[in-house]
Amino acid sequence: MTPLLEFLMEKARNFCAYQERSIEDIKAKLSQWKASEDTVEEIIGKLKEENYVDEERFARAFAVGKLRYNKWGRNKIIYALKQKQIPDLYIQIGLGEIDDDEYINTLKAILSSKKVTGDSDYVRQNKLVRYAVQKGFQADLAWKILKGEI
Repeated sequence: MTPLLEFLMEKARNFCAYQERSIEDIKAKLSQWKASEDTVEEIIGKLKEENYVDEERFARAFAVGKLRYNKWGRNKIIYALKQKQIPDLYIQIGLGEIDDDEYINTLKAILSSKKVTGDSDYVRQNKLVRYAVQKGFQADLAWKILKGEI
Protein backbone atom coordinates (compact mmCIF):
# COMPACT_ATOMS: atom_id res chain seq x y z
CA MET A 1 0.00 0.00 0.00
CA THR A 2 1.27 3.45 -0.88
CA PRO A 3 1.81 5.96 1.93
CA LEU A 4 -1.03 8.14 0.58
CA LEU A 5 -3.43 5.18 0.49
CA GLU A 6 -2.41 4.15 4.01
CA PHE A 7 -2.92 7.72 5.24
CA LEU A 8 -6.39 7.97 3.65
CA MET A 9 -7.28 4.51 4.96
CA GLU A 10 -6.40 5.53 8.52
CA LYS A 11 -8.41 8.77 8.21
CA ALA A 12 -11.38 6.78 6.87
CA ARG A 13 -11.12 4.28 9.76
CA ASN A 14 -11.17 7.14 12.27
CA PHE A 15 -14.09 8.75 10.43
CA CYS A 16 -16.08 5.49 10.66
CA ALA A 17 -15.06 4.70 14.23
CA TYR A 18 -16.44 8.02 15.50
CA GLN A 19 -20.04 7.13 14.53
CA GLU A 20 -21.94 4.88 12.13
CA ARG A 21 -21.53 6.00 8.52
CA SER A 22 -23.15 5.05 5.24
CA ILE A 23 -21.08 4.22 2.18
CA GLU A 24 -22.39 7.44 0.62
CA ASP A 25 -21.04 9.45 3.60
CA ILE A 26 -17.64 7.81 3.21
CA LYS A 27 -17.54 8.43 -0.54
CA ALA A 28 -18.37 12.10 0.02
CA LYS A 29 -15.65 12.46 2.66
CA LEU A 30 -13.03 10.71 0.52
CA SER A 31 -13.93 12.92 -2.44
CA GLN A 32 -13.56 15.93 -0.16
CA TRP A 33 -10.07 14.62 0.66
CA LYS A 34 -9.38 14.49 -3.12
CA ALA A 35 -9.11 10.70 -3.36
CA SER A 36 -9.40 9.15 -6.84
CA GLU A 37 -12.32 6.87 -7.79
CA ASP A 38 -10.13 3.76 -7.66
CA THR A 39 -8.80 4.73 -4.24
CA VAL A 40 -12.32 5.36 -2.96
CA GLU A 41 -13.49 1.91 -4.08
CA GLU A 42 -10.43 0.21 -2.60
CA ILE A 43 -10.81 1.98 0.75
CA ILE A 44 -14.54 1.21 0.96
CA GLY A 45 -13.81 -2.46 0.20
CA LYS A 46 -11.26 -2.62 3.00
CA LEU A 47 -13.59 -0.82 5.42
CA LYS A 48 -16.29 -3.41 4.68
CA GLU A 49 -13.80 -6.26 5.25
CA GLU A 50 -12.71 -4.76 8.57
CA ASN A 51 -16.37 -4.22 9.55
CA TYR A 52 -15.98 -0.45 9.91
CA VAL A 53 -18.95 0.10 7.63
CA ASP A 54 -22.16 -1.92 7.52
CA GLU A 55 -25.22 -0.36 5.91
CA GLU A 56 -27.68 -2.54 7.85
CA ARG A 57 -26.12 -1.50 11.15
CA PHE A 58 -26.11 2.12 9.94
CA ALA A 59 -29.83 1.99 9.02
CA ARG A 60 -30.73 0.60 12.46
CA ALA A 61 -28.72 3.24 14.34
CA PHE A 62 -29.94 6.05 12.06
CA ALA A 63 -33.63 5.17 12.41
CA VAL A 64 -33.59 4.87 16.19
CA GLY A 65 -31.37 7.93 16.63
CA LYS A 66 -33.49 10.20 14.45
CA LEU A 67 -36.66 9.18 16.27
CA ARG A 68 -35.20 9.60 19.76
CA TYR A 69 -33.08 12.71 19.33
CA ASN A 70 -34.53 14.58 16.36
CA LYS A 71 -38.16 13.46 16.85
CA TRP A 72 -38.49 12.40 13.21
CA GLY A 73 -41.31 10.19 11.96
CA ARG A 74 -40.96 7.12 9.76
CA ASN A 75 -41.58 8.98 6.48
CA LYS A 76 -38.77 11.46 7.08
CA ILE A 77 -36.42 8.67 8.18
CA ILE A 78 -37.20 6.68 5.02
CA TYR A 79 -36.57 9.73 2.83
CA ALA A 80 -33.25 10.49 4.54
CA LEU A 81 -32.07 6.88 4.20
CA LYS A 82 -33.02 6.86 0.50
CA GLN A 83 -31.01 10.07 0.08
CA LYS A 84 -28.01 8.15 1.46
CA GLN A 85 -28.72 5.37 -1.08
CA ILE A 86 -29.39 2.71 1.55
CA PRO A 87 -31.06 -0.40 0.03
CA ASP A 88 -34.80 -0.78 0.72
CA LEU A 89 -34.27 -4.02 2.65
CA TYR A 90 -31.96 -2.28 5.13
CA ILE A 91 -34.38 0.64 5.41
CA GLN A 92 -37.14 -1.77 6.42
CA ILE A 93 -34.81 -3.50 8.91
CA GLY A 94 -33.90 -0.10 10.38
CA LEU A 95 -37.55 0.89 10.72
CA GLY A 96 -38.21 -2.46 12.40
CA GLU A 97 -35.93 -1.34 15.23
CA ILE A 98 -38.35 1.46 16.11
CA ASP A 99 -40.59 0.48 19.02
CA ASP A 100 -44.26 1.24 18.23
CA ASP A 101 -45.01 2.51 21.76
CA GLU A 102 -41.98 4.81 21.68
CA TYR A 103 -43.06 6.05 18.23
CA ILE A 104 -46.59 6.89 19.38
CA ASN A 105 -45.34 8.49 22.61
CA THR A 106 -42.93 10.64 20.60
CA LEU A 107 -45.76 11.79 18.34
CA LYS A 108 -47.96 12.52 21.37
CA ALA A 109 -45.15 14.57 22.91
CA ILE A 110 -44.67 16.54 19.69
CA LEU A 111 -48.39 17.27 19.39
CA SER A 112 -48.78 18.30 23.03
CA SER A 113 -45.70 20.55 23.07
CA LYS A 114 -46.60 22.47 19.90
CA LYS A 115 -48.54 25.68 20.54
CA VAL A 116 -50.93 26.63 17.76
CA THR A 117 -53.55 29.34 17.40
CA GLY A 118 -56.77 29.22 15.45
CA ASP A 119 -60.42 30.15 15.51
CA SER A 120 -61.70 26.61 16.03
CA ASP A 121 -60.54 23.22 17.27
CA TYR A 122 -60.58 21.96 13.69
CA VAL A 123 -58.16 24.70 12.52
CA ARG A 124 -55.82 24.07 15.48
CA GLN A 125 -55.92 20.31 14.94
CA ASN A 126 -55.26 20.78 11.22
CA LYS A 127 -52.18 22.84 12.02
CA LEU A 128 -50.97 20.18 14.46
CA VAL A 129 -51.43 17.42 11.88
CA ARG A 130 -49.54 19.44 9.25
CA TYR A 131 -46.73 19.93 11.78
CA ALA A 132 -46.61 16.19 12.50
CA VAL A 133 -46.51 15.41 8.76
CA GLN A 134 -43.65 17.90 8.35
CA LYS A 135 -41.77 15.96 11.04
CA GLY A 136 -42.35 12.77 9.05
CA PHE A 137 -45.26 11.23 10.93
CA GLN A 138 -48.35 9.78 9.25
CA ALA A 139 -51.35 12.14 9.12
CA ASP A 140 -53.87 9.44 9.99
CA LEU A 141 -51.90 8.50 13.11
CA ALA A 142 -51.77 12.15 14.20
CA TRP A 143 -55.54 12.50 13.68
CA LYS A 144 -56.19 9.37 15.76
CA ILE A 145 -54.11 10.77 18.61
CA LEU A 146 -55.83 14.16 18.46
CA LYS A 147 -59.26 12.49 18.50
CA GLY A 148 -58.22 10.40 21.50
CA GLU A 149 -58.46 7.06 19.69
CA ILE A 150 -54.90 6.14 20.64
